[in-house]
Amino acid sequence: MAQKKLLRFEAIKSFPNVLQYPKEMAGNWKYFFKNNNPVYLELACGKGEYTVDLAKIFPQKNFIGIDLKGNRIYIGAKKCLEEKITNAAFLRTHIDKIDHYFAKGEAKEIWLTFPDPHLRKSKAKKRLTHPRFLRLYHQILPENGLIHLKTDSPDLFAFTLIVIEMYGLQLHQSIDNVYAQPKIRDELKIKTYYESLDIAQSKRIHYICFSLTSKPLADLDDILHKRIKEDEAAIS
Repeated sequence: MAQKKLLRFEAIKSFPNVLQYPKEMAGNWKYFFKNNNPVYLELACGKGEYTVDLAKIFPQKNFIGIDLKGNRIYIGAKKCLEEKITNAAFLRTHIDKIDHYFAKGEAKEIWLTFPDPHLRKSKAKKRLTHPRFLRLYHQILPENGLIHLKTDSPDLFAFTLIVIEMYGLQLHQSIDNVYAQPKIRDELKIKTYYESLDIAQSKRIHYICFSLTSKPLADLDDILHKRIKEDEAAIS
């Protein structure tokens, strides 16, 4: 397995649709894609299934899957090359550095598909819908830019709704059970490898669509963390 990873890390060095820790990309993605189409991000994209399928569904939009693990990015990037999908690319970097790679408003929307829910309350700051990350998203999204969360974790689903309520964010849609809906949008039908594992064993897929306010998030983080601890104590 280690040898396979090494081969994949070496391969993506030559992939034209993979950038690893690039410099001076903020404001320049239109030159990379060679068009002025809007750019959409999938953070912690893993093997890139969502990035690839979104690019197929919406050919007039550009999609960038972002992840730190190059051996996973390899799978989605290779598929794009094989199928000649030119409106998808992959960026290898840390998620908490994304403000280095995009100018304000350059990322139209953000997708968070089955991110690690970091179930331990002490790890809440690592959740991709924690205010710590939302402040980063605020620096690259346009006003009212959408954030999509799709998860099988009821804990991350509930946590995100708490954040939206506490920080006065705009909730556009909240679905507790996606596949129980009579009509499902094409972009919500995409299934990733991690979805198939059903790690949470919930048999449910949750979805939230929300947007940030025009102003930076208020500093309510201590209150949020206190509420998390209180909820944990009440359960135990």
